[in-house]
Amino acid sequence: MTPVYCTKGHENPAGNRFCHQCGDKLAPSAAGGMSAGIILDDRYRVILQLGQGGFGRTYLVEDINRFNERCVLKEFAPQVQSGSALQKAQELFEREAGVLYKLQHPQIPRFRELLRGQMAGVESLFLVQDYIEGQTYRELLNSRKSKRQLFSEEEVKKLLLQLLPVLDYIHSQGVIHRDISPENLILRNSDRLPVLIDFGGVKEVAVSAISKFSQLAFSTHIGKPGYAPEEQLKKGKAFPSSDLYSLAVTALVLLTGKEPQDLYNSFKAIWQWRHVVSISPNLAAILDKMLLRNPSQRYQAAGDVIQALEPSGLKTQPSNITQINTVVVAPKAPPAPPKPAPAPPPAIVVHQPAPIVPAAGHGHLNPVGILLFPIRFLWHCFRTLTVLSIGLLLLAGVASWAFPKFISWTPPQLPTAISSSKEESRLDNIFVRREALQIPEEFFNVLVNEQFYNRHPELQDRLLTNNQEDESYRQKWYDSADALLSKLERANLSEKSRRQIGQYTEENYGSRQSNLSNEELIRQTDEQFYQLFPEQQGQTLNPETWGQIWYAIATNRAENR
Repeated sequence: MTPVYCTKGHENPAGNRFCHQCGDKLAPSAAGGMSAGIILDDRYRVILQLGQGGFGRTYLVEDINRFNERCVLKEFAPQVQSGSALQKAQELFEREAGVLYKLQHPQIPRFRELLRGQMAGVESLFLVQDYIEGQTYRELLNSRKSKRQLFSEEEVKKLLLQLLPVLDYIHSQGVIHRDISPENLILRNSDRLPVLIDFGGVKEVAVSAISKFSQLAFSTHIGKPGYAPEEQLKKGKAFPSSDLYSLAVTALVLLTGKEPQDLYNSFKAIWQWRHVVSISPNLAAILDKMLLRNPSQRYQAAGDVIQALEPSGLKTQPSNITQINTVVVAPKAPPAPPKPAPAPPPAIVVHQPAPIVPAAGHGHLNPVGILLFPIRFLWHCFRTLTVLSIGLLLLAGVASWAFPKFISWTPPQLPTAISSSKEESRLDNIFVRREALQIPEEFFNVLVNEQFYNRHPELQDRLLTNNQEDESYRQKWYDSADALLSKLERANLSEKSRRQIGQYTEENYGSRQSNLSNEELIRQTDEQFYQLFPEQQGQTLNPETWGQIWYAIATNRAENR
């Protein structure tokens, strides 16, 4: 039988629960993963599985050809079973990443190679990198919280000054980390320096290479919701200031012991943290600037933050650069973010939701005016093939807030080859469910359209027709509508709060402000909203669409208190 190894590498008979030499508890092999003791590529012996994420499993291994040095083995896309596809993906990965092999820094783990290997009879790709012995800052924070302690201002400032030179270095090489968080920072045991691990760019290039030769639909928008800024999660764009944003969020989590969603008001799109912890005005102002929503308004370079932290001009000496070859993989140097029009000064931190104002920069949304066609009415136009003169309702700034652009389905001729009975049934069902909820039709259609076009950017906001080539897209539109209705039904909102959806304005806000000023109410609203719509986590809620649902939940909770 295959022997089992403890974290110190001691060999134990299969079936042992504890190491017979050191007493360590032996981790059982995960289902479907590699068992301890298995040797991959005649070189890497598995000690234990460290974790499992969206890109595959991660293992602690030792290099038996190099003095049993410990390494981390990251698995990529085990579903790719074609040997030729894996070979091509590996070659593409190494070709695109090769230019970045020159990166060398003692606070970055050394990336060794990308190899192919067998796992449970299936070939997979594995990324090998040095193992950093120490604790992640998430583990350190959890340990302190168990003792009712947090990181002090001096500790966080020291961490910033130790990490900013690392960011300054990788940014100078055109590399963006993209995934900074307490989980991806390790306090190394040997020298007590923070080490930046798990480069998001590595994942992006590896997944991009794999996706070219497989049917897998991996998202290349790398970053943790709450930590990554909006431009990264929504548009897949990352700049040096994006890393600075994530670093500032990490600093707040260490200072407050709270998670990003507890410190960020997604309805108002502002950070609310100053009432949680008291720190020096200088550091608070620096963190606020790093956290600005507009990337061009943040600090543009890590060196700028260092200078702000040390206004006396006494700069931290950069770390000596190691001569050991280091492989850090990341995408090509990103273009500089466009310079927007001058923005108003940062919002003042308050303890209650702010008046609802339209959010800027929402892709295909048009706040000037819309053309609205009730879909059910249009469907009967399609079915009867009657040329009707339809009155169009043009709304141009007459409301206290403007509607987004609606999917203006013009009534084309219905091809005889398409059977309408099934689609009519789906539309009727959607109509009946929406009417039962008393959700305004215009708002409902706008929100479904926003979801639909965000999921299908290839349409580029093209209006759907009843032609056969659009049939699959129409079915997906119906799927989105059904899913939204199901979630609104589960929200269990009162009739009053449902009927008001799509009509919450600044005036409504003022009349209920006293009911919604409680932080606990806001927290509970966030919790319920993100349970229903987890894909909105870390996003800035458009007050004209998703913000309306958030406000309905808040209003419903306030009325039931």
